[in-house]
Amino acid sequence: MVELIKLFYGLIVFMEDKKYLKLNDIECYKISFHLSNYVWNVVLKWESLERRTIGEQFIRAVDSISANIAEGFGRYNKKDKIKFYRYSQGSLSESLDWNQKAKVRKLLSDDEYNFIFIELQKIPKALNSLIAYTNLKLKV
Repeated sequence: MVELIKLFYGLIVFMEDKKYLKLNDIECYKISFHLSNYVWNVVLKWESLERRTIGEQFIRAVDSISANIAEGFGRYNKKDKIKFYRYSQGSLSESLDWNQKAKVRKLLSDDEYNFIFIELQKIPKALNSLIAYTNLKLKV
């Protein structure tokens, strides 16, 4: 039996007769993971100077969003989990900054910039939902 549970806006979980939430069930993780691979592929096309300066920072910031969600998910208590989810929010802000700089410096096409921006804009609500879910479901 497959059951769709929508706990909070942005946190959609598919439960297939399973008891526990899995990392790949988390919407903000899925969005940020796929976005990090997209940014990687875009930056690979840049010239050496752009890759070494803006590109490496941009990739690290975007990679850090899903990495911190994954690390928080693997922690055992509520406070640790939420701390890493909040780190993810900081990486999200940094990614928005690098996206803007790459656009201004004409390293991204309008389509690339817009896709990255739209995907980054989806993450805060989903991440806040994950934090609210964690607060609700965990006692400690």
